[in-house]
Amino acid sequence: MTEKATVDLTGAAQTMLTTLYLKALDAGFERPVLGDGFAERAIERLDYDWRDLGISKRWAPLVTVRTAQYDAWARDFLAAHDRATVVHLGCGLDCRVQRLDPGPGVEWYDVDYPEVIALREQIYPARPGYHLVATSATDPSWLDEIPADRPTLLLAEGISMYLTADQGAELLRHVVDRFPSGEVQIDFYNSFAIRSQKAHTLNRKTGSTLYWAVDGPADVLNRVQGIRLLAAVPFFDADTFGPTSKGFHAVRRLSRLVPPVRKALQYHRYAF
Repeated sequence: MTEKATVDLTGAAQTMLTTLYLKALDAGFERPVLGDGFAERAIERLDYDWRDLGISKRWAPLVTVRTAQYDAWARDFLAAHDRATVVHLGCGLDCRVQRLDPGPGVEWYDVDYPEVIALREQIYPARPGYHLVATSATDPSWLDEIPADRPTLLLAEGISMYLTADQGAELLRHVVDRFPSGEVQIDFYNSFAIRSQKAHTLNRKTGSTLYWAVDGPADVLNRVQGIRLLAAVPFFDADTFGPTSKGFHAVRRLSRLVPPVRKALQYHRYAF
């Protein structure tokens, strides 16, 4: 029997366990949103009592709708650029490189804290064109490790809210200045979601704090020069929302009456 990897994560890094677990649960649904069999196999390689998360499978769409939407947008980018660089910033334990299985012309970089990268090395296999970068997202020196000679996709899923507004804007400016062209695909919480963070089970359990609130694309465009908006959709309007449960569809109908709730989770896509 293969020895399982030991999990020792704290703070915001712990949130990746919940997202991975919900993706694995979604894969077992009759109508999955993401259908990530890689996530199912990944949790089997980790020595962790998943019951400690205290999370129910009914919350899976909060993670999988977002991930499936960014998978779709990433596929669009790779279809247009068969020789590209992908930077998955704050990759956590996500299996995106396995799900998308990019072609031989793509150089893929997964970037996260050193303890996260060490865990990835234990549970995921190496593959051609695949690189791991162990660093904090807010340390701009990681950009120097990535060649700037081809169109570049920055995927930043589930990290913006853990940055301050100044840190987040500075990060995006560094990316736009470093690479010749490409896209930024990133998600945000609005002011309502940030203010109500004490009600978020995940944040209470991990002790993490949310900072950067974005109420719409103008908040980003006004702070980061050289980008243009391609798409901005809230959680309830994502193309991938369809397979969610009747309960989520009922909440979507009710959310039309409360715009701040409807736009609490936003998925943005920019070109530069």
